[in-house]
Amino acid sequence: MILLEIDVEKREVAKREISATGPVDAALQLHRERETWRLDPLSPQIPVVFGLGPFVGGRLYGVHRLIFVFKSPQSGTLHVSALGGAAYKAMGMGAQAVAIVGKAERPTAVFIAGGQVSFTEVEVGKDAYSLIRRLYESNREFFVANDARALVVGPAAYTTYNGAIVSVDIEAKSGEFKLGSEDFAARGGPGTALAQGHNVAAVVVGGPRRPLHEKVADAEAINQLFKQKMGKSYVEVLNEKTVKYRYDPKIGTGGTFGVNYPHYRDLLPLFGYKSIYMPREERIKHADIVLELFWRPFQREVFEKGKSWYNCGEPCPVVCKKVWRGKKVDYESFHAVGPFIGNYIFEEAVPPVDKIDRLGLDAIEMGHVVAWLFDAVHHGLLKPEEVGIGERPAFDPLQFRPKEDSRLNAKLAAELIDGLVEHATEVLALVAKLGIRRAARELERRYKDRVRETGVKFRDLAVYAAFGTEGYMTPNFYWAPGLVAPMYILGRYWSNYNPTFMPPEDFAKSSYERAVAELYIDNAGICRFHRGWAEPVLSDLYKLIGLTPPSPALYREFAYYAKLAGAEPMPWESKRARDLVSTLAKELGAKDWQFTDFDDYYEWWTRFKEQLDRLVLST
Repeated sequence: MILLEIDVEKREVAKREISATGPVDAALQLHRERETWRLDPLSPQIPVVFGLGPFVGGRLYGVHRLIFVFKSPQSGTLHVSALGGAAYKAMGMGAQAVAIVGKAERPTAVFIAGGQVSFTEVEVGKDAYSLIRRLYESNREFFVANDARALVVGPAAYTTYNGAIVSVDIEAKSGEFKLGSEDFAARGGPGTALAQGHNVAAVVVGGPRRPLHEKVADAEAINQLFKQKMGKSYVEVLNEKTVKYRYDPKIGTGGTFGVNYPHYRDLLPLFGYKSIYMPREERIKHADIVLELFWRPFQREVFEKGKSWYNCGEPCPVVCKKVWRGKKVDYESFHAVGPFIGNYIFEEAVPPVDKIDRLGLDAIEMGHVVAWLFDAVHHGLLKPEEVGIGERPAFDPLQFRPKEDSRLNAKLAAELIDGLVEHATEVLALVAKLGIRRAARELERRYKDRVRETGVKFRDLAVYAAFGTEGYMTPNFYWAPGLVAPMYILGRYWSNYNPTFMPPEDFAKSSYERAVAELYIDNAGICRFHRGWAEPVLSDLYKLIGLTPPSPALYREFAYYAKLAGAEPMPWESKRARDLVSTLAKELGAKDWQFTDFDDYYEWWTRFKEQLDRLVLST
């Protein structure tokens, strides 16, 4: 694997060859060499690494994710984030991985194509999408000659802990954005690591595209592999395993947004997870309203009136990107400022989603931040003006008026999001700099009288898993204990994320196996929507191109790093995080675990962690 080490402070580039199975493997080697576990996550000495898998450029679909590995300013340990489709353009950059180090004096854009690197200073501005357009307009020759794609940060990366990396594929000759091709490497704050750690506001990649290995372009060899392993041709298996994300005729919809709402129904987390306390009959009532007001308008526009389906920027027949009036719609981002914050009207979610995207924020984390602060105001821990909103949100699901209150909450969410990025109040500045976990502690200290009067702690209104003394990660929007279980990387799907419950040893085993499988998919640069066909044949695909497949030792590297960094999983601090586990256990009729006191939670958590560590060390 060819790796480019780019020092943006010295404006120097070093090319080296390393033995690695993929970008995650390569990044782990770099972080191990530099002993980055010793350093603050925003140190210029810590590389932000991105790269592509070995299967790009051939006859396989869904293999063009660009993978970012960085020390997260949120969790305090290594994190992995992925950006759909961008490796299709990045395969021409003349390297399979890039490591950004040093810190530029002014916000800088780095241009990479055919192994050549150049630098220019840029103004970040107030909108990540506008930055992409300005980069194109001022560097049109580079974009056209190299069919390039920009990866940028928004203003939030410079003012908050959870900045995303934003990319929209662009038509090189016309400069038009390609519908559906907007995507984000967001979880854990990679944009913040890039911006505040290195003062890099943009990376533009392109160049002549060709397969890294000849065999990935050999359709006959690929088909033979699939027929031997799965009894069908590659395309047959592909179509079968990706039906959920394209279009499922059984339920008449497709994509994460289209499928998740009718599938999970009363298990959907609402109002910052307050729905876990509601009886099933009440949850069903809310689910029916969500389906009518939030899911149905999308369904009519995207599936019944016309098929506005696109891909992420690589040629892929799955067309998983569902677009509503020009805006890409995914479950996670729309749920974040939809039902999760008490907004059940689909159209009302579009402006705050677009705001989050343009500011360059992690949508999932922003859903948690907004819901947490709304709930703090609802409980009297904070006043509306202290979080930059004009009035109190409607945050009691039992008193909720779907239409009137949805509009109110969506409006207030937009105000709060702007205020967070601009540090409009002391409280918002605190949250923007520290994140939920540390800010909750500080707010409990500042407002100890309110905590005493209300009997509610700030931390108990949030749902997060703790890492070390300061780090944390909020879960994806599922009622699933595995998303807050003591795993070494959370915030994505490196765990058993099903709404299930089982004894801790069994749960740890299932979560570990899922984590290793997801790690392999990321390391290969494969879209997880394609994991159904990829996972059974991944080792064979590596062998087909002459590479040794990765081993579970990769996950052990993450565990070892977290321990060295003082950021390994810690027991739950938040009551609501604990309740996420116990309420689902009760919902599913788990008789062996009643969770009557803290000791029960601690025992389940400890036994899970001990079993996980046994599995990690045994591989």
